Amino acid sequence: MIIYKSEAEIEMMRQSSQIVARILSELKDMIRPGLETRELDKYAESRARELGAVPAFKGYRGYPSSLCVSVNEEIVHGIPSSRRLQEGDIVSLDFGVVYEGFYGDAALTVPVGQVSELALRLIEVAKSAFYRGLEKLKVGNRLSDVSAAIQQEVEKAGFSVIRAFVGHGIGRSLHEEPQLPNFGLPGHGPRLKKGLTLAIEPMIAAGHWEVEVLNDGWTATTQDRSLSAHYEHTVALTDHGVEILSLDSREASNLKTGSAVNA
Repeated sequence: MIIYKSEAEIEMMRQSSQIVARILSELKDMIRPGLETRELDKYAESRARELGAVPAFKGYRGYPSSLCVSVNEEIVHGIPSSRRLQEGDIVSLDFGVVYEGFYGDAALTVPVGQVSELALRLIEVAKSAFYRGLEKLKVGNRLSDVSAAIQQEVEKAGFSVIRAFVGHGIGRSLHEEPQLPNFGLPGHGPRLKKGLTLAIEPMIAAGHWEVEVLNDGWTATTQDRSLSAHYEHTVALTDHGVEILSLDSREASNLKTGSAVNA
């Protein structure tokens, strides 16, 4: 069952999502060669609690950390550790909090120092696919219209969409109905209505879309070990159209100037 949110509930989700946005922005600024990924996790948890929120992922279905840190071929759910980032890596940071009973969830992929043109393009396409999907998030459209737009943007660039993981509804729970695949034909699924809140999150690969989960039971990698990128925001369909609740101030500024995809 899809749980549609009131304006008051969306306001609470806006607050939780803005905490996520702030922390991800700060984490992005920390990224450099030589940094241990567990330092990012430690910072994210401490900062969330400082801002009055609780990390959403720690302990969720047994996940051991507050932040998911996925490097290079790792798609999602990478566990922070003593691993040090290296020049040329790309790193996905996926973070969520619960604040006053409501969840926010977002992710981005960041280059570590100088990276390859392929890596930069992959990061850019993950982001542009999110925005292409967002264009279809309109009252009266079908849910799969969003999925199809994401897939088309990714495959047009010569990349593939990860099929084992999906976006999702979000609100008083981290994962609510509906599930939102990043692929599919348009014109299917429930009609979009005001009050819908989603975490839209393209996960894409430079190679094939097949996935392997490592022995830790969490870290998901591309089976062919090609690079992967992830981009996610918590969004709401309101009286005023669609709103990206987890947008940080820098990206919001770029949106106003029409350069969000390249931000």
